[in-house]
Amino acid sequence: MSAGRNNALQVAVDMAVRQRDAARHALGDARAAAAAAAAQMDQLQSYANETQARWGVRADALVAPEVLFHHRHFMGRLEHAMQLQTAVLEDHAQRVGAGEAALLAAELRLATLKKLVAKRQRESALAEQRREQKQTDERAQMALRLQMRPS
Repeated sequence: MSAGRNNALQVAVDMAVRQRDAARHALGDARAAAAAAAAQMDQLQSYANETQARWGVRADALVAPEVLFHHRHFMGRLEHAMQLQTAVLEDHAQRVGAGEAALLAAELRLATLKKLVAKRQRESALAEQRREQKQTDERAQMALRLQMRPS
């Protein structure tokens, strides 16, 4: 394999490694953001459950209509926040999926380039072996001619 082709392939492999590493890093960031969003959703749900449980205990107690109105309004806003967080979770899930696809594509490209480099190295080694064999055969023929030549 010529040095230029070898160098160009090595540059391509190095670039593919950097792209794969960047894709892996981006996927890690996306997964971390998704985990943070999931934790936030868990907090919202826990808070909603705790608030509902506190009001459940007081259900038989006499509550002013204004307080009940504010509680229902608050619970409605909390439910709305959880709906918004559900959309955020779906967005993060899509980002994680896209990150996984990008990482897979980068890994496939890198594997393909590495296979190509290995193939070219095998071809180069085989060509070198053939050249050496040809030189050995030519030297053997020359030695045989010298032996066969009448003195």
